[in-house]
Amino acid sequence: MSPLIRLIFVLLMLALAGCSSLQRKAAVPSQQMGQAQIAGLSGVRYMVASQSSIDQMAEDVQAGFKVRSEATLNGSANYLSLSGGGDDGAYGAGLLIGWSDRGDRPQFNLVTGISTGALIAPFAFMGKEYDPALRHVYTQVGPKDIFIERGLISGILGDGLSDTAPLYQLISQFVDEEFFKKVAYEYTTKNRWLLIGTTNLDAGVPVVWNMGKIASLGTPEALDLFRRIMLASASIPGAFSPVMFDFEVAGQSFQEMHVDGGAITQVFLYPSALSQRAAELNLKLQKQRNAYIIRNSRLDPEWRETERGTLSIIQRAISSMIQTGDLYRIYHTTQLDGVSFNLAFIQVSRKENPLL
Repeated sequence: MSPLIRLIFVLLMLALAGCSSLQRKAAVPSQQMGQAQIAGLSGVRYMVASQSSIDQMAEDVQAGFKVRSEATLNGSANYLSLSGGGDDGAYGAGLLIGWSDRGDRPQFNLVTGISTGALIAPFAFMGKEYDPALRHVYTQVGPKDIFIERGLISGILGDGLSDTAPLYQLISQFVDEEFFKKVAYEYTTKNRWLLIGTTNLDAGVPVVWNMGKIASLGTPEALDLFRRIMLASASIPGAFSPVMFDFEVAGQSFQEMHVDGGAITQVFLYPSALSQRAAELNLKLQKQRNAYIIRNSRLDPEWRETERGTLSIIQRAISSMIQTGDLYRIYHTTQLDGVSFNLAFIQVSRKENPLL
C-alpha cells in the first residue's frame, strides 16, 4: 500500500470516527461535582477524596446508630471486602459458599465490592440463603450470558468492544423487587451497609455507592440505579460499554460516565478519614471489629511474557502497579483503628511459580 493510500485510509477512518461518535450530555463540571445529584435519589454516593463526602458518610453512619445497646457494643462487628479479578471471582464465591458449609461464616455489618466483587457483594451481604445464586453465576454462566461482541470496527467506533445488555438482564434476574426490599430492611432496621465502588471516568476519581440507602428509597428508579451500579462496577473500560448516569445541578442536566471500579482501586474497606470523623462525632463502635478481605487473584509476581505492543505493555504495567497497593493501605488503616485484618487470596506453590 502506498503512503498516499495509507494517508487517505487513516483520514477516512478519522472522519468516520468523528461522524459516528456517540452523543452524551455534558459532564458535571469539576467545581460542581459536590452539588450534583441524581433526580429523586440524592445523597446515595460518596466521593471518598472529598471531605464533604466523608462528612456525609459519617452522618449516615450516625443516623443508623439509633440504638446501641451494651449487648451490641460488647459483640463483634464483621467487615467483608471483595476485590476485582474477572473470572477469578469464582474463588471468592467458592470461599464464601465453603465458609457457609463450615458453619461459622458471620453476618457482616459491612460488605464492599468492586468489579467482579460487586457482583458477589449483594449476595454475600444477604447471607448463605443466597449461596445458590453465587454458585449459579460462577458455575453456570458463560460469555454469552455476559456480553455480545460488536465486532472490531463497531467496537472501536462505539464505546466498547462488547454490549453488556445480557449482564444487566442477569443482574435483574437475581436482584428483583423482593431482593431489593430485603437489602433495604437490613440497612434501615439493622444498620448493615452494602457499598459498591465505581470509577467516575470524567473526573478520574473513585465513587462509593450506598446500596442500602438506594434500596431504602424503594422506587422503580432506585431499583434500576442499584442494578446499573453493579453493571458499571463490572464494566471494564474499552472491553465493555461504560454506564451513563444522569445528574442535575441547579436545574441543569449533566451526565457522568462510570466504569469498572478496578480502574482505580482493586479492593476497599472504608476511608481512613472516616475513623477520625467518627471519633469527632463520638460514635460508639463495637469493641471487637474484624475485617475479612477476599482478593480474587494471586499476590505472587506472576511471570508472563509481554507482547511488544503499546496496549500489552500498558496492561501489564497497570496490573503490576495495582497488585498489592490497596491491601497495604487497608492493612495500615485497620491496624490504626484496632480492627483485626484477615486476608484470603489465590495461593500457588513454589512448583507453580519458581519466583517465590
